[in-house]
Amino acid sequence: MMMIFGIPIQAFLGQLLIGLINGSFYAMLSLGLAIIFGLLRVINFAHGAQYMMGAFVGFLLLSWIGINYWLALLVAPVIVGITGIVIERFALRRLYNLDHLYGLLFTFGLALVIEGGFRYVYGSSGQPYATPDILSGGVNLGFMYLPIYRGWVVVASLIVCIGTWLLIEKTKLGAYLRAATENPTLVQSFGINVPFLLTLTYGLGTALAALAGIMAAPIYQVSPLMGSNLVIVVFAIVVVGGMGSIMGAIVTGYMLGILEGLTKVFYPEASNIVIFVIMAIVLLVRPAGLFGRDV
Repeated sequence: MMMIFGIPIQAFLGQLLIGLINGSFYAMLSLGLAIIFGLLRVINFAHGAQYMMGAFVGFLLLSWIGINYWLALLVAPVIVGITGIVIERFALRRLYNLDHLYGLLFTFGLALVIEGGFRYVYGSSGQPYATPDILSGGVNLGFMYLPIYRGWVVVASLIVCIGTWLLIEKTKLGAYLRAATENPTLVQSFGINVPFLLTLTYGLGTALAALAGIMAAPIYQVSPLMGSNLVIVVFAIVVVGGMGSIMGAIVTGYMLGILEGLTKVFYPEASNIVIFVIMAIVLLVRPAGLFGRDV
């Protein structure tokens, strides 16, 4: 049997795959957080609840209307994104000129309300969500057995992350969004509707969280608590990558997901804290994060 650092290669590659899958969700969630903070300067603590909402919307669409997984991939992010637009338009907008702490406290309370509401209706137990037939089963790669759905998650998340980065960094709309956060008065003088752009930004960030949730539903059970613990890890990843850095969120999401998976092979006891240890080290050496800009 082939060994890597004294570990059977099957175990090593299996944990590498698990780390890559977790990293896919970390990257998508931290990307949404980075967009919201980088463009709106809001620390969105409700991101985990919006991730959970995406999974539940897909589950409810399947249970009530019979909408399949593929259609839910489109519909669930739109529905959750619209809720994000409503939140930004009628509540969050009032906090932009205040200290960041107010936005954090508001979104933290919002997360508790959303999770509490779903827990009241569905309890704390998880709800199953079936894997699409076309993505069921697996492929024997010789050295390991790769579940098709998990491979799809990795590929799809890469496409979403790269596409979002291109949208923000390489398009005219992205340039307007970045300019609106740097100098909103000047941008508005050119006839651009800055409040609408900010609303669109928050809606995009929440839609990314919901997309990650519906993609996670067939892997993890749909539960009101599925986002509460994950959001802490994602915040740590955003800090390591650099608050507001879109590329930093993507790269560190995958990187730390893989590192967490490999830690389970070599030192399982540290797998739950390795990301936070990395965060502490990065903050000591480079407080702005690996890809962040020093202020």
